[in-house]
Amino acid sequence: MFQPVLDPLANSLAWSSLVAALPLIVFFVLLGVVRLKAHWSGLAALGTAVVVAITAYDMPTGQAFDSAAEGAVFGLFPIMWIVVNALWIYQMTVDTGHFEVLRRSFSRLSDDRRLQAVIVAFCFGALLEALAGFGAPVAITSVMLIALGFEPFKAASAALLANTAPVAFGAMGTPVITLARLTGIPLDTVSSAVGRQTPLLAAVVPLLLVTLVDGRRGIRETWPPALACGLSFAVAQFTCANYISTELTDVVAALTALGVTVLVMHATKIGVPGSARRRLQPPPVIAGGSENADPALLARLRTISEAKDRPGAVARAYLPYAIIIVVFAVSQLNSVKAWLAHGAETFAWPGLHVADAATGAPSKATIFAFNWLPATGTLLLFSGLVTALALQVRPGIAVRAYRRTLHQLCWAVLTVASVLALAYVMNLSGQTTTIGHWIAATGAGMAFLSPVLGWLGVAVSGSDTSANALFGVLQVNAAKGAGLSPELLAAANSSGGVLGKMISPQNLAIAAAATGLGGREPELLRRVIGWSLALLLAMCALVYLQSTPVLGWMLP
Repeated sequence: MFQPVLDPLANSLAWSSLVAALPLIVFFVLLGVVRLKAHWSGLAALGTAVVVAITAYDMPTGQAFDSAAEGAVFGLFPIMWIVVNALWIYQMTVDTGHFEVLRRSFSRLSDDRRLQAVIVAFCFGALLEALAGFGAPVAITSVMLIALGFEPFKAASAALLANTAPVAFGAMGTPVITLARLTGIPLDTVSSAVGRQTPLLAAVVPLLLVTLVDGRRGIRETWPPALACGLSFAVAQFTCANYISTELTDVVAALTALGVTVLVMHATKIGVPGSARRRLQPPPVIAGGSENADPALLARLRTISEAKDRPGAVARAYLPYAIIIVVFAVSQLNSVKAWLAHGAETFAWPGLHVADAATGAPSKATIFAFNWLPATGTLLLFSGLVTALALQVRPGIAVRAYRRTLHQLCWAVLTVASVLALAYVMNLSGQTTTIGHWIAATGAGMAFLSPVLGWLGVAVSGSDTSANALFGVLQVNAAKGAGLSPELLAAANSSGGVLGKMISPQNLAIAAAATGLGGREPELLRRVIGWSLALLLAMCALVYLQSTPVLGWMLP
């Protein structure tokens, strides 16, 4: 039984923490400074972590590699198993033309540019984040906004700003599921804690969007539907994360916000096509204008299809999302849940015999749960098959879409596997525990700084899942050392991380490429970093107050 030691170097927690942090330093320097690809940076950091574990922490060589293997397998299942099947469903809607129908239905909801940003970038972007994540919402919604008449820079900025609050529950709850698995905190508890932080962001993001598009006039003229959108999303996200389903949180919140926004628009006559109170119509996009974007791209996107979709076609475009909701709702029934549990296997990872650094008991992290039947990815696969039947997708199209999805995600698979392998090596060898105890010396100040760690992790890695894998256990260990709530700081890591999404190099590159602004990522960064820092400061203040009696009642 390997027993991790907190201060293996000269009995010094500070020196031991410096060496333990080397894998993270390697990862962030290679990714953020050298600009190496994420998968190569992850593999280099993994190699560093293995060397540190063996040489500094005296972890047996076999167990160091076994822990890396367990982490890599966890990255494949259930993490990438979720992402692949979610993105496959989206890809089928694109290949069959149903996504185009969905896009046209959104474009007809409002002809006010400010509310179009709310509907497309926030509501529909949240739906895409729930189903696909990994940059898809930014790429798709920014192009849609240009097609609706937005200037490329404004479209990209709006898409980046909107891709915040939904991120923690993106890809059917993947970041939160990863956080729960690595920290050992029950998923329901982690989901509830995050669901009491990110909804406060969601409540204000639509208002920030109309401000970005039209300044103070945007707030003055469109605040009722924008505020209704944010509040309804926040209430739905809170309710679903706490009482219904982690996986369905963003799906339910996005559709609820969309419905409420449209109802308020019609009730107030604000933003409704043809309304006398309508303001600020989208200006025509002029190729070669001040944005200096690709003229061919703008010419192609400027024309919006005038096809009149029948109600049945629109209903079929929304059908995949309804199927997902029904499948996941049915899976929560006691009888169905009991049947699905027959397809769940747990076993001790071969060759791993590690004691918990704090208690000395066998580490729970060495137990691998292969829940192949009730897994979120499996339910998504079933939803995809039902979707293919309901939409009459030919088997050849469905198979080609799946193959193309695997091809698109091949490097993402390697990245996630390497980052999760890195996290497992650092956690099981004791490196993360050492850093956590050292950081805990900040005491109560750790509560204020906790979201910053998640923000940095996502800003560099571009993924809330990766940031949770890198810092989730560290936050829990620091919380225990500082006498704070482990659930609070674990949730703060994910909630703070969503605010780093808009400034991550990957997301900036995706937004620039999608809008024809390649090479102008630094300008995009300057456009959105103020929003990111302001929201991060608010999140830091919220988490600090939640660690005190002032807002401590908010915790689950």
